[in-house]
Amino acid sequence: MATRTDHIMKATVRAAKRAKRWAMVAARETDRVLKEAQKQANSEDRQRRRKQTLLKAGRVLRAAGHAALVAGVVAGIAAVRAERRDRALPRSR
Repeated sequence: MATRTDHIMKATVRAAKRAKRWAMVAARETDRVLKEAQKQANSEDRQRRRKQTLLKAGRVLRAAGHAALVAGVVAGIAAVRAERRDRALPRSR
């Protein structure tokens, strides 16, 4: 027949095993939550960098568009001046 001490020891071992299993479950859950948090943080960081890149690209494109517009106006003025110069001074052969 088992003594009182044996019953207490068995109960203690069972409780320790149960606590160990729950600790392992908690550790797995913590790892899962941590990985998800890191993934979300990386995703937010990527979104922030993508947004910054798009804003920078927009500024560059606006500057390039402005430069192209100015170059077009300058080319038009130069063409008109060249055309007037050709009319004003006809070449004699």
